[in-house]
Amino acid sequence: MPINPSIKPKTPARFQQALLKWFDQHGRHDLPWQQDINPYRVWVSEIMLQQTQVTAVIPYYLRFMESFPTVQALAAASQDQVLAHWSGLGYYARARNLHKCAQTVVSEHGGKFPRDVEALTELPGIGRSTAGAIASISMGLPAAILDGNVKRVLARIHAVAGWPGQTAVANAMWEIAERYTPAERTGDYTQAMMDLGATLCTRSRPACQRCPFENHCVARAQGNPTDYPGKKPKKEKPERQTTLLLIEHDGELYLEQRPATGLWGGLWIPPQLEDDDGGEASAQEWLAAQDLDAREIQALPLLRHTFSHFHLDIHPVWISLPLKPTRVAEGASGWYKLRQLDRPRSRQDLGLPAPIAKLVKQLVALREPLLAPC
Repeated sequence: MPINPSIKPKTPARFQQALLKWFDQHGRHDLPWQQDINPYRVWVSEIMLQQTQVTAVIPYYLRFMESFPTVQALAAASQDQVLAHWSGLGYYARARNLHKCAQTVVSEHGGKFPRDVEALTELPGIGRSTAGAIASISMGLPAAILDGNVKRVLARIHAVAGWPGQTAVANAMWEIAERYTPAERTGDYTQAMMDLGATLCTRSRPACQRCPFENHCVARAQGNPTDYPGKKPKKEKPERQTTLLLIEHDGELYLEQRPATGLWGGLWIPPQLEDDDGGEASAQEWLAAQDLDAREIQALPLLRHTFSHFHLDIHPVWISLPLKPTRVAEGASGWYKLRQLDRPRSRQDLGLPAPIAKLVKQLVALREPLLAPC
């Protein structure tokens, strides 16, 4: 129960008025996706901002827009080009869905995003909240959103107990979100809600004294705002092992393209021995199976990479070949200059996962004296 039982959230009209007044005076108005607003630019920003902080997204967004300024340009690009621009952002299914969605918008909607929330949610990779953001910010439609920032704000103001991943809790929060969403200035309102959660009503250290709802927030009155929203039940992340073979010949690294779906789908990585922690021994067995001779073999330091649902311990092994084999794998593969791979901004057609980029840097440092200028 609240410490002060007289504390109550504002009515929808007063809530909207207070929020928009705060946004006009203190909100962020110069983010890249807030300029030249259209459905395409808003959509790309919303997908990039899922699970990713604004500061990390900005450089990716700017490069993405420079290369793919329109939905038509994105649809016409290859998946490799799209993944290369996404390399380092993680959650690569977002990029694959982004590309597929662009092609759907062009082929089935004449290059224009539907002006309807339900129709937007039928597009690949667009959920209810993302559809609401596109519709409200770029089209002025009265559509509610409920991303992570908004969940946090509403859960605290109303002291909504429970983890938002539970259906009953999510439904309750959607009802509040829809009740507060105005018919006018919907785009500003949506951006203000996200801004409030990102800058003041933060996860661990909310700046309650600067919040326009300080005196109308039940969680604040209770003295425990960080208890809301409820936490997802914790599970121990399992650990997996893999050996990656950094096969190099005269400053070039051999890479293979992963299948379109699954871990690192569509990205380029060295040959991988999944569920393997054998290191050099496994590398020797692999070479024998391929009928290849190595000039030098060296195990590099273990690299742990954490995904949302498991830890991956990578055992990298550098293999120097005296001769370059014409073909190692059945699928898409190729040889790439190490120096070029170590300059991600100079390549536009190859996507490397973040841990592979780290291994490239290690290998470049190891081979520095023998690498030719790129």
